[in-house]
Amino acid sequence: MRSAVQCACQLLRLVREPLACQRHWSRCAWRRARGKTPARLHSSAMPTSRFDRLDALRGLAIVWMTIFHFCFDLNYFGWIRQNFHADPVWTGQRTAIVSLFLFCAGLSQAVAHVQGQRWPRFWKRWAQIAGCALLVTAGSYAMFPRSYIFFGVLHGIAVMLVVVRLTAGWGGWLWPLGAVANLLPVLFRGLHAAMPSLQVLNGPPFHWLGLVSRKPITEDYVPVFPWLGVMWWGMAAGQWLLARRRDVMTGPLAAGASPLAWLGRWSLTWYMVHQPVLIGALTLVQMLRH
Repeated sequence: MRSAVQCACQLLRLVREPLACQRHWSRCAWRRARGKTPARLHSSAMPTSRFDRLDALRGLAIVWMTIFHFCFDLNYFGWIRQNFHADPVWTGQRTAIVSLFLFCAGLSQAVAHVQGQRWPRFWKRWAQIAGCALLVTAGSYAMFPRSYIFFGVLHGIAVMLVVVRLTAGWGGWLWPLGAVANLLPVLFRGLHAAMPSLQVLNGPPFHWLGLVSRKPITEDYVPVFPWLGVMWWGMAAGQWLLARRRDVMTGPLAAGASPLAWLGRWSLTWYMVHQPVLIGALTLVQMLRH
């Protein structure tokens, strides 16, 4: 009788132990799930969220560019008389606009790097930019066959994005490298006078580097040097801010800045359509006037 009772107790323990283990692991799982507070869930979602302030800054560059191009088109149609190729008022604005665009591109790459953007997604966006660059070349050739755009802002961005992506892990070295990139064209302009053999850099297939002694005849020219330095600085600034002052980039928008943020999200589309729309509208106005 005693042996039978002992056997029954052993069987009961065999049954209860797995059930107790199951309850124990269920409690642990519940505690782990409970410990994942909404704040932690929010932080895990943060890496893939958009940065409205960055979009707004890019949108500001787009508005400035659109105003600049509208004035350029007015000059093209003869309604105003300005020298967009030599007047510092216009050349300075162009430099500032391109710098702002490229700095924003560097900031965006810093965000993409922190978010862990994979190469397939990078190449998808890169293909869109490169394809639009080819369309710009074709369209500018139709309007300005003698000064068409062979390496403008989109061409430069397409090349520099790859370089910046590959150097994203260089950290603080991006600051001095950006300075070198900005000074390199100045150095080569001096070297051209001492080394006539460097004149080969003034023409194809090397003039896209920017190490030239004279600017090629083109409506838009954004070579790798010095502009890579601006994008490198954007990447370095973005990485520094995300590591030390993340709130500067992730904070709320200022009142009334939402349209700029919306525009910044569609920067490539706006860039491609704004000039055909402006030129088409001015052409229509000119036809109605006559």
